[in-house]
Amino acid sequence: MVGVTEPLLLAVVVATALAFDFTNGFHDTGNAMATSIATRALKPKQAVLLSASLNLVGAFLSLTVAATIATGIVDSDIVTLEVVLAGLAGGIVWNLLTWLFGIPSSSSHALVGGVVGAVIAAAGVSGVLWSGLTAKVLIPALVAPVIAILVATVGTALVGRITQDVPDKDNDRMFRWGQIGSASLVSLAHGTNDAQKSMGIILLALIAAGAVPADSSVPFWVILSCALAMALGTYTGGWRVIRTLGKGLVELSSRQGMAAETSSAAVILLSSHFGYSLSTTHVATGSILGSGVGTKGASVRWGVAGRMFAAWMITVPSAAAVGAAFYGIDVLIGGTAGSFVVFGLLIAISAVIYGWSRRQPVSSSNVNDDWDPAQQSESYVAESVTMHRPEIMRVKRKELKRAKRRAKAARGAEEAARRRAAARVAELKDEPAVRRGSERDGER
Repeated sequence: MVGVTEPLLLAVVVATALAFDFTNGFHDTGNAMATSIATRALKPKQAVLLSASLNLVGAFLSLTVAATIATGIVDSDIVTLEVVLAGLAGGIVWNLLTWLFGIPSSSSHALVGGVVGAVIAAAGVSGVLWSGLTAKVLIPALVAPVIAILVATVGTALVGRITQDVPDKDNDRMFRWGQIGSASLVSLAHGTNDAQKSMGIILLALIAAGAVPADSSVPFWVILSCALAMALGTYTGGWRVIRTLGKGLVELSSRQGMAAETSSAAVILLSSHFGYSLSTTHVATGSILGSGVGTKGASVRWGVAGRMFAAWMITVPSAAAVGAAFYGIDVLIGGTAGSFVVFGLLIAISAVIYGWSRRQPVSSSNVNDDWDPAQQSESYVAESVTMHRPEIMRVKRKELKRAKRRAKAARGAEEAARRRAAARVAELKDEPAVRRGSERDGER
């Protein structure tokens, strides 16, 4: 039986890794295309098609990050298929939750957090290669956004000074064409960095199953399948996150958009070259903020940025907690059945989150609507409220009953007042006749 279940479990893990790659694609589309869509350099559907194509190409250009994920963060000798499955589940759940609320959180850190949490649940803290995690993930997570902000700030200011005498109409036309090139470069960079993370996870699963040796390179079929999953996810368009990045942080001009995208591409490509598991979300967000800071008179919505930063801070521990919980469920049930229960739970949770998202849809048709901070805050609350709809409906029914009783009492009081008024009118009508009768009696 073991000979049958082991390949089946490996297939489930590979499918889950590709599902994560898909969520990574639509979650992170905004990193490359949000600014081009916001400035209308590209139409929304054209933008996601271009981004998907270049993500596909970028996935074949480098494998350095894949090696980091497979061997540089956790001890591959103690990793089992159950651990990998639980870690992937943690990353997917966090990706979907942040997408639901339109928060540009890091898919990379969600994946790393999920795997680290599952490893700690399985083997304790000794199973994590803390030096590799710190050097390859945590430090770049802190440094990269700062660098992106600085590069974009300086770049935007320089471009603004150079082109200050150029008419605005010519400026916009020139920079919109430039944005197409810079956005393409970011998409290519995203493919070189993010698709490799799922490649590394699948390689880790293959090593855990004994299908390939520990020093094996990434098989071609893994590269191809991850590239296709990433491209397909990108093409679906993560419109919620695109809207937040394109409209929520800064009202972008074409000049700012091109500066932000060029800065993002430079930082991401450089990090891929050195094998850093960088968050393209952090870099893209930092670049957009920098383009706002570097533009005189631009208004940066720091409240929205603050929500993003808060989500970034809790991404790794939150995904780790979910990954550890999934591994605990797997162990509690035991055997292959536990892994399939985890897989089933992941599907069910994903379906519920998708169902919630349909109550307030964001699509290519409304992704560029003007950003209203008050309405946006209300939408965050509204999304949370839908989770408790049954309780809210019960409260509403009680309030409706009380309102009906108050209305009935008010109608009764109104009717009584009407009767009193009618009686008074009748009295007033009779009063002259009574007075005339009294006067005649007095004359006699």
